[in-house]
This record gives sequence, structure tokens and C-alpha cells, in this order.
Amino acid sequence: MNLLADLRTLYHLAFARPRGDDPAGRLEAFYRHQADGYDDFRRRLLHGREEMMRRLELPEGARLLDLGGGTGSNLEYLADRWDQLGSAEVVDLCPALLRVASARVARRGWDKVALVLGDASTYKPPGGPVDVITFSYSLTMIPDWFKAVDRAHELLRPGGMVGVADFYVARKWPAPGLRRHTAWQRWFWPWWFSWDNVFLSPDILPYLQSRFRTVCLEERQGRIPYLPGVKVPYYIFLGRRP
Repeated sequence: MNLLADLRTLYHLAFARPRGDDPAGRLEAFYRHQADGYDDFRRRLLHGREEMMRRLELPEGARLLDLGGGTGSNLEYLADRWDQLGSAEVVDLCPALLRVASARVARRGWDKVALVLGDASTYKPPGGPVDVITFSYSLTMIPDWFKAVDRAHELLRPGGMVGVADFYVARKWPAPGLRRHTAWQRWFWPWWFSWDNVFLSPDILPYLQSRFRTVCLEERQGRIPYLPGVKVPYYIFLGRRP
């Protein structure tokens, strides 16, 4: 943990407003001064990513698509199953994060990983359907998140798996079996995250369940660095295309 890097990241989270004429411009403006410290800080903030990646079912020679994959750090969690992976594509709109990903790929010698500057809601990989698609804290940063979910459904082969980990708030009246949040949580967290153009919609999780057959769903709360006792709701979702 680098305190100076953390302070720089916290400053940008709290005070630097993302500005730009489009999502790509806003992402680049927000991350370019904190990209180098991105992974260390987010490892303590973005809970459930490792568990989500480790629970993925990878067929032999699997084609994996990480939409909104940023620095490519999610692939680290597949190190013990690397031989099962046929190829992986990390798609992101932010050049600053992809530069970090490029350095990681070179450092690890990952010859089966491709980095793509692109929009998760419109990207179409060459070569037909893929086996696994992941969204790791990216759906809440995609304005047309429903299009990204639909795109994932379109790109997955029948029986293919989608994995999602992200912050969220529940609907006021969630479906039976789903967790209910207080009125304070349903107001505060969307307001707090919206400062950084992260939008917690109560409809994302229900929409995922409507598009994919639920294999696993864990609703939890995770700590926020430097805010003792404060916990934010997040979930891990694994689904399968029927």
C-alpha cells in the first residue's frame, strides 16, 4: 500500500470531476492521473472480483471477453487455470487504463491476451461466439448498461457464462429472495457514487437475471478504504445463456 498514491487517488475520487463530451473523454480525464495507482487502491475497494473470476467455468480452450476490463488485473485471478484459456480480450474505452494493461501483458508474457480500445455496448469480437464474458465493476460506469448486457447475451454461445461483480442498490420492493436495502442506502449510495460518474441502478441485477439463468448470486457489503465502519452493497452474479 502506497499512502501517497492512495492520497492522489482519493483526491481524484473526491474532488476531480470527470469532464468530457463523451464517455471515453470523461473516463480518460478521470483516470489518467491515477491510473498507475489504480490496481492497488481498487483491490481494497472493489470486492468480490477474485471470487467471481475463480468461480467461472472455463471449458478447454475457452474464449474470454472482459468488457470494461480496464487494467487487465482480473486475468491475474486465472493464473492457476491459464492453460485452459484459449484467448482473452480486454475491452475498455479508457486509454490510460489500457496502457497499464499493456504493461501488465508485457510483464507477464501473456501471448494469448488482446487489448481493445472499444465500447462494451457495441464491440463485436472476431471469430464468432465466446465462452465467457465478464463485467467487473464496469456496468455501473456504462451509460447504456442494458445495451452492454444485451451485447453480452448476443456474443455468448448457448450455455456460455457471464460473470459480474459490482456495486448496487436494491429496488424498493425487491423480488422474493433478494436483499432489501434501507431508504438511506437507496438514496445515499447512488448520490455518493454519481460524483464519479458511477451510477448504481436498482434495475441492473434484475435485468441480468431476466437475460441469463442464475447460477450463483451473492449479495454482500464491503468496506471502503479509510472510512472505518462504512460498508457499501455489492454483488457477485454468475449466469448462463440458456
